[in-house]
Amino acid sequence: MKKDNILDNNYLPFAARIEDIVIESEDGSLKTFKIVFEDEADWEKWRHEPGQFAMLSVAGKGEAPIGIASSPYERDGLLFTVNRAGVVTTALHEMAVGARLGVRGPLGNGFPVDGDLKGKNIVIIAGGFAFTTLRATLLYLLENRGDFGDITVIYGARTPGMLLYRNEFLDWEKRDDINLYVTIDREAEGWHGLVGFVPQIVSQVNPSPEGARALICGPPIMIKFTMPPLEKAGWQDNQVYLSLENRMKCGIGICGHCSSGPIYVCKDGPVFTRAFLNTIPQEY
Repeated sequence: MKKDNILDNNYLPFAARIEDIVIESEDGSLKTFKIVFEDEADWEKWRHEPGQFAMLSVAGKGEAPIGIASSPYERDGLLFTVNRAGVVTTALHEMAVGARLGVRGPLGNGFPVDGDLKGKNIVIIAGGFAFTTLRATLLYLLENRGDFGDITVIYGARTPGMLLYRNEFLDWEKRDDINLYVTIDREAEGWHGLVGFVPQIVSQVNPSPEGARALICGPPIMIKFTMPPLEKAGWQDNQVYLSLENRMKCGIGICGHCSSGPIYVCKDGPVFTRAFLNTIPQEY
């Protein structure tokens, strides 16, 4: 499932700077950074697929794997939505527009948008800030709308203030070629949308597996409880793609931090079919 990257040296980061920062969440724990290369010529070297990630490095702090939130068609900058959780991500959150950093990638594989997904109905299921690489994927699908069947998006967060890309969702809601189901975990003042955990909404929507593929990314507990309603609806394991981004560290399969049986999540993934994952130790 691994696709060779265009770079000859995946140890060498691109020199980049922050061009814009958007605070995504009400508590400030999620920010989207728009990053541009300092050398314009580097854009010619960069090609990524929806679902891939990159390593963002901060001098003196280290580097961290972050999913690429921008579509391959967005060529004016790379978007990374970062959850403040550790040393590197906290350092990123403390940086301002104009700050310099390194971008190493693109790394891993992506969703097979030009392969197995083509011509299929697509069901996107995401929880929390895991919608990042699925945003890139959705924009790719919309850019090539005629190549895909029905598109259904089921996305949830704890509260309205934790939902990502709210303005974009407002635009997508106006389209008649996407089925959107946005939910929050519990009732909240001023919220008039769906209420319930993502697996509950999946059960209610009951997406048909006929001629379809599901793309899922979210916390392990969400993925665990999302699978039973899909199985009940008749989904087979080879129709379900999971994006696993937990425990990655080096990005190229050297440190062994994300190993699971014979594979490395960073190098052989992070996108796998559930059928493949069922053949290896259940550590994800």
